[in-house]
Amino acid sequence: MSLRQTSHGDLIEEQPKVLLVDDDEVNLLLTSIALRERGFAITEASSGEQALKIISNCVPDIVVLDAVMPGLDGFITCSELRHMPGYESVPVLMLTGLDDEASITRAYEVGATDFFVKSTQWSLLAGRLRYLLRSSRTRHELERSKAKLARAQDLARMGSFDWRKGSGDIDWSYEGLRVFGLGPMDHLSVRNGIRMMSPQDRPGFLRILREVMQHGTVLCNDIQINLPDGRRRILHLEAEPEFNEQALLVGYTGIVQDVTDRRVAEDQIKHLANFDTLTGLPNRRQIFWRSERAIEHAKRLNHCVALIQVGLDRFKIINENLGHHAGDELLIEVSRRLRNCVRHSEQIIDGHFDGMGQRTHRTLEAVGRLGADEFVVLLPEVADQDEAMDTARHILAALRQPMMAAGQECFITASVGVAVFPAHGLSVADLLRHADVAMDIAKSQGRNTALLYDPQLASKSKVRLDLDTALHKALERKELVLYYQPKIDVCTSRMVGVEALMRWQRDGQLVPPNDFIPLAEATGLITEMSLWAIEEAARQAKRWQQEFGFSASIAVNLTSRVFEMPDLVEKIEQILHREGVSPRSLELEITETGLMKDLQGVVPSLHRLNQLGTEISIDDFGTGYSSLAYLTTLPISELKIDRSFVRDLGDTPQSSAVVSAIIALARALGLRVIAEGVETTTQMEVLYNLGCHICQGFLFARPMPADQVSTWVSDIQAGNELPQVSSASPSGPTTVWPADPH
Repeated sequence: MSLRQTSHGDLIEEQPKVLLVDDDEVNLLLTSIALRERGFAITEASSGEQALKIISNCVPDIVVLDAVMPGLDGFITCSELRHMPGYESVPVLMLTGLDDEASITRAYEVGATDFFVKSTQWSLLAGRLRYLLRSSRTRHELERSKAKLARAQDLARMGSFDWRKGSGDIDWSYEGLRVFGLGPMDHLSVRNGIRMMSPQDRPGFLRILREVMQHGTVLCNDIQINLPDGRRRILHLEAEPEFNEQALLVGYTGIVQDVTDRRVAEDQIKHLANFDTLTGLPNRRQIFWRSERAIEHAKRLNHCVALIQVGLDRFKIINENLGHHAGDELLIEVSRRLRNCVRHSEQIIDGHFDGMGQRTHRTLEAVGRLGADEFVVLLPEVADQDEAMDTARHILAALRQPMMAAGQECFITASVGVAVFPAHGLSVADLLRHADVAMDIAKSQGRNTALLYDPQLASKSKVRLDLDTALHKALERKELVLYYQPKIDVCTSRMVGVEALMRWQRDGQLVPPNDFIPLAEATGLITEMSLWAIEEAARQAKRWQQEFGFSASIAVNLTSRVFEMPDLVEKIEQILHREGVSPRSLELEITETGLMKDLQGVVPSLHRLNQLGTEISIDDFGTGYSSLAYLTTLPISELKIDRSFVRDLGDTPQSSAVVSAIIALARALGLRVIAEGVETTTQMEVLYNLGCHICQGFLFARPMPADQVSTWVSDIQAGNELPQVSSASPSGPTTVWPADPH
């Protein structure tokens, strides 16, 4: 009996298809009519031979056979039917007038599902047929469920088993035997299963079995076995106890599953979570765990633990020039050399641990990778700080040896920081942080060295870190200010320009420029700060023009890093347009050292700024080893003599010679020349006599806030004279270079 779908989409139950076989035509007709009236679809056959032919072309839901027929009787027909593929479970009802036990027994032996004594009680016959059909359908569903379960168990590599107390054998499902690499006809006893385990695992598993049996508890355990074909697999066993009415243990029912692939995947995930994929070294998480265990042992056994942090020098340069593949080769070689510098690291990598003796914590020793070019070495037991430093120096020596990367010989060094428990920290976090501080200090002191953590040096680093954090917020909090120092023409005692000097007013105090400008350059904040200084200077030039007719220029210092901005010129042009000032209101100063650091990158921007109308000045001239060939092609208007040469003027002839040469060079190139750091009248007189008429320094005015500049200008206009040179004429011509346009 099955379901079919109507044209309206409704599902209705089809009539059960019955093959009715009887040699008595009258009985065949009467039975057929009666069953049709009761909802059955009848196919008639008058002999066993005809029934088998019909069956070969269609499959009925149920077969009703007359037991006694000429030729193939009902018993033989049923037997033949059962041997046909697909008819093993089709319900067969045997109709017979015989009620002896022999006939009934024979009917069941040939495969009949049930029998029914011939009669005219058609309702009873129809009821029996419906019962057989329902039983058949239930049986089919059970077999399908069993097949699905077997398939699911097969896919999950799982099988079941049953054990009864008092029986030495275990009843295994086919799938369970397959898990053990056996076939359905094989036998697997408890003893044979245990023999598949390795000898060292057997005692432990037998102990677990005895405890489970003794207490009647659940068995849940993983075992490792060797299959008959030599493969090694990991099996998961689970078994639930069964009890009788008296609460006595009668047996166990359970499952066995092959979990090898899952365990391998879990081990791989665990390895990825704890080890670096490139070098195979323990990662930060694994090193942290090992360090915690090492510190626990150290507290109990009263010894020291050392963490050595190793940072490679110039690795970025090698990585960028030779490529990332070469960089990976280099990191692998570094990791190999570091492992060779400690005792047990090879055991750590291979997963072997020394289980003998009382010093097993020594096997925690390891080399780990913290980041791209940073490694850490854990020494779980050292006698003192000197022993840790000896290992650090050994590491430096090992890394100094040449390495091959991408077929090219490379030399690499490292900066190493060392922190020791308990002197430098009582926790892993403290030791790692202090080792990192020591490594950073080693880098700042020239690299290729190892330093032990020093709290005094660390306090300076802490101050630097605090300063770095505060500097990031200085612009947002409007803590940056510009101070201005006038430039004076000593011939006329007139201000011919000012230099804007950046100051940081933090917590009511001025932070010296030497403390925060290098930090701003290192962090990249100098770019944003320089643009702010240009905008503020342009805004101040506009105010002074309105206040006292200021027509000179304000010089703003720029570092070479600012010129890395591709749109620097456009941003400066936007600032000038927004503030409504002339490009000549600003003068941009770049140090000679900064200029020579990236000459090719800076020169194009200098030319574009010069075309815009902004003048360029080279600051600290004489300290940067300029190439005169480049100097002749640069779009500059002014050279500033460095204060280091001005300081000794009048005291040493060498200083006078250098200053005289710079002035002569400026005169030859048609450039203005200005001296900064002028503090005495003697310096001013010497500069004047050498041919430099524009000076800047404490002799005339200290750097001051913008509002004080207005007061200073008013005082000068009111008659407060500035220091002037004597009436003596200068030793050389004074009008060879262009006069100041302002």
